[in-house]
Amino acid sequence: MSKKAIPGTGGDRYVPYDKRSGEKSTVYFTRDLSAEGLKKIYDRVSSRIKGKIAVKLHTGEQQGPNIIPRPWVKNLIDTSLKDAVIVETNTYYEGDRYTTELHRKTLEINGWSFCPVDILDEDGTAMLPVKGGKWFTEMSVGKNLLGYDSLLVLTHFKGHTQGGFGGSDKNIGIGCADGRIGKAMIHTTPGSEDMWDIAKEEFMERMTESAKSVVDYFGENITFINVMRNMSVSCDCEGRAAMPVVTPNIGIVASNDILAVDQASIDLVYALKEAEHRDFIERVESRHGLRQLSYMKELNMGNDRYCLIDIDNNDEIILPKAAVKDVRPFEE
Repeated sequence: MSKKAIPGTGGDRYVPYDKRSGEKSTVYFTRDLSAEGLKKIYDRVSSRIKGKIAVKLHTGEQQGPNIIPRPWVKNLIDTSLKDAVIVETNTYYEGDRYTTELHRKTLEINGWSFCPVDILDEDGTAMLPVKGGKWFTEMSVGKNLLGYDSLLVLTHFKGHTQGGFGGSDKNIGIGCADGRIGKAMIHTTPGSEDMWDIAKEEFMERMTESAKSVVDYFGENITFINVMRNMSVSCDCEGRAAMPVVTPNIGIVASNDILAVDQASIDLVYALKEAEHRDFIERVESRHGLRQLSYMKELNMGNDRYCLIDIDNNDEIILPKAAVKDVRPFEE
């Protein structure tokens, strides 16, 4: 039986928590969507981050409205990540970040000027091994990634036109692959005239294998934060053309486990009332985005069971339903 045919791996089918098996990881949660909330939750997962530190985040197209607020990131770097460097790669599509020159102009317009920004593929590419993959044995990433000791994956959790949702898996799976070779390996069948012809299960698997190459490279020196705010069904790569936000703000989750942090984020969305999560879930399931989660588990990248620790309430262990009982509306 192929991996695609394994029951429960369909990317359009949500697996409830009580149907999952295996070990549990720790995921921290706060409702405090602020610079202080981000710092507070980072402190819970910071022990792995040392040496020369890279912060991978989506810096956005020009004047994109939904990215993580720059003052939050500046405060985190100023107080907890001194000398850290924001890292990005150029895009596969033509736009504001297609070339290094355009990318740096966009960074300036968007205000990412308070610390160095390393465009990882500015000086070329490098190959990282993909262990246990079915599509790749190696993945092309921005060469400069190999110059860092630790990686903080700081993700704006949202929908995604092709991936269904964009969490930590997408942030490094697409975001560390270089703009010409690696991203083409994930998106396009060699020789195809359609640069976006790979979709659904195969796309999720290719993207996840790329993410695995990065996770394996950093080993113990990588951690993950998902900021669940301004969650359009569109990716931040759509900039001002992103669909309006209709899903409520939820909070911030963090873990040393990439699968657990993305699974908990998805569970929190599913725990919302039907009217609040309808559009987001339609985007996820119609693109078979949940295959990201089941494939991360198949690749032994982490656990889909976890303890959700509410750091706002004396580290109480809670369920997603309890976390979203007082969700915040979207704020411009």
